[in-house]
Amino acid sequence: MALMEYQILKMSSCLFILLFLTPGILCICPLQCTCTERHRHVDCSGRNLTTLPPGLQENIIHLNLSYNHFTDLHNQLTPYTNLRTLDISNNRLESLPAQLPRSLWNMSAANNNIKLLDKSDTAYQWNLKYLDVSKNMLEKVVLIKNTLRSLEVLNLSSNKLWTVPTNMPSKLHIVDLSNNSLTQILPGTLINLTNLTHLYLHNNKFTFIPEQSFDQLLQLQEITLHNNRWSCDHKQNITYLLKWVMETKAHVIGTPCSKQVSSLKEQSMYPTPPGFTSSLFTMSEMQTVDTINSLSMVTQPKVTKTPKQYRGKETTFGVTLSKDTTFSSTDRAVVAYPEDTPTEMTNSHEAAAATLTIHLQDGMSSNASLTSATKSPPSPVTLSIARGMPNNFSEMPRQSTTLNLRREETTANGNTRPPSAASAWKVNASLLLMLNAVVMLAG
Repeated sequence: MALMEYQILKMSSCLFILLFLTPGILCICPLQCTCTERHRHVDCSGRNLTTLPPGLQENIIHLNLSYNHFTDLHNQLTPYTNLRTLDISNNRLESLPAQLPRSLWNMSAANNNIKLLDKSDTAYQWNLKYLDVSKNMLEKVVLIKNTLRSLEVLNLSSNKLWTVPTNMPSKLHIVDLSNNSLTQILPGTLINLTNLTHLYLHNNKFTFIPEQSFDQLLQLQEITLHNNRWSCDHKQNITYLLKWVMETKAHVIGTPCSKQVSSLKEQSMYPTPPGFTSSLFTMSEMQTVDTINSLSMVTQPKVTKTPKQYRGKETTFGVTLSKDTTFSSTDRAVVAYPEDTPTEMTNSHEAAAATLTIHLQDGMSSNASLTSATKSPPSPVTLSIARGMPNNFSEMPRQSTTLNLRREETTANGNTRPPSAASAWKVNASLLLMLNAVVMLAG
């Protein structure tokens, strides 16, 4: 009996010693850490650690090693084959740990001293969905096709990248490249990102975006573009981006070259007619022609009533064109009558003689300095309609109706300038149209 008790006690002692020497078998939490979820969620953050704490179980799922003093974790995390989440941010690492478990889903290595993200760092991370390498010193990111197949979020912000990384996985939904030194996007860089919904490019050094760079971002919901060095004055470089911003359904934060975008929107709303040349037909000239054309709206001109003895079946309208007066779109037709003669509305057959005189001037009458001293005298042009005037018509007292028009042309700095030859041609053509209207009214 005593022998049996001795053997049991001996076996218990051996078992206790064995369990003490192999703590990984037990659900034991390291002394420097806190554990939850049956000790499978381990938090060792902020403990001034430089090496992994003893006592970590190999079946842990979540491990937080942030805010410590790790400089090298190569090959130290390989045994934890069930690890899903790893936080090694805010340490002193100069590269991602080699031989990371392939079971990882989420990894944060933000705020370290990592200068290179090499192809070997992510070559076997088929299950990784979230990768944060922000706030490092990255100058280059090398990714291989068909790696990181499950990656949905990639944060490379606040680094020293000068070009957008190529071979980014096609399942990405969010890419943060803000706060870098990016200046270019190589052709085809974003062509496979058809699932991308958020793209952050603010606080970089972009001057333009190459043609077709964003054409495949069909699912994009938000993009940031503010605080870049957009070449708004170089239309050949910036036109693609401006048109894309105007047409995309995504929410654009920080619209580049807002004045140019507004101009493009106006052009799309009011397109220029084919064959229309703005340099040959300015806005002031359009207003000039509109003013003259408005004269044709006069249906019954006022004329001086002629005594009955001079009334006949013949009526003459003398229209004189001389280059003697300027006009503007704000002026109205002014018809002058002798003050001592009563006037009333009459038809054209009752008027024995009525003269409509229109004066045009090459320069500005109000600005003598612009008028040439050697200007040739006005050359009147008279248009008459004869229906058989009395023989003594030349002796009849004639009443005249004078229409004075003013035309002003203003330069960009507010100074007046003489009308161009092209604008004068347009004015004369419009006057002829107006005269035709007067002739028809006279008939």
